[in-house]
Amino acid sequence: MGGPRYKGTETLADKIVIVTGANTGIGKQIAFDLARRKARVVLACRDMQKCEQARRHIVLDTKNKYVYCRECDLASQESIRKFVEQFKNESSKLHILINNAGVMRCPKSYTKEGIEMQLGVNHMGHFLLTNLLLDVLKASAPARIVNLTSTAHRRGQINMKDLNLDEDYDPGRAYAQSKLANLLFTRELANRLKGTDVTVNAVHPGVVSTEITRHMYVYKNWFTLPLLKMFSWPFIKSPGQGAQTVLYVAIDPSLANTSGYYFDNCETKDVSDNAKNDDMAKWLWKVSEKWTKLNVN
Repeated sequence: MGGPRYKGTETLADKIVIVTGANTGIGKQIAFDLARRKARVVLACRDMQKCEQARRHIVLDTKNKYVYCRECDLASQESIRKFVEQFKNESSKLHILINNAGVMRCPKSYTKEGIEMQLGVNHMGHFLLTNLLLDVLKASAPARIVNLTSTAHRRGQINMKDLNLDEDYDPGRAYAQSKLANLLFTRELANRLKGTDVTVNAVHPGVVSTEITRHMYVYKNWFTLPLLKMFSWPFIKSPGQGAQTVLYVAIDPSLANTSGYYFDNCETKDVSDNAKNDDMAKWLWKVSEKWTKLNVN
């Protein structure tokens, strides 16, 4: 039930990787595997104490000393810009960017710029981070970008009249909208990156037991939680299992020229009709540029 494991034996010596949200869950497992493959891994995290704990764990386990903690709060565009500035001062190369961090079904809240938290972290934060790193990725080509999304995108609608969901907020709809935004971003970015030898793909890691579910009522209710664990455990992946498709898309040689696709269980899968809407993808890109002040010096 845990899905296929990535069996590739590639080493990544001299490759530089950024993994957002790498202090726990899927992100930490991805970082572990990449460190074992001798990559230089940057853990881009909000909580520096947890990040340092994860870094020490990874270094001790893999014997790879080239694992670094760097602060990057995706709910703060100022923090994202500072992270990118520091990274570029320290490195002129970036071969793999894994946009893993995310929030799910949280109570109504906002980023420091006033963007609805799930859209702001899951989409806008990674939109800004990726665009600010594109010049380094292009200079390091071949390079890859992996955006984590969810099958929840199939329920997603981009609310063009109230994208920030100020008028009618529902945690589930907000999450689905943010995951659809991940796919529309992947689609438009793939078109913009044609001919650069930089690829971008989206991955659904599966239903994974991580801290991202902490806001869901069913996981906090003392009565329903034992029943949920009893009947759902065969269908819920561990973080290590959830990392497998991400690793496949990030490093498998057969995908060197594959871009703009959606992967689930190490296979390409079809996406919802909304996720194929090129006009919507272009509209969302323009709004994202404006909300992140991407082109403002």
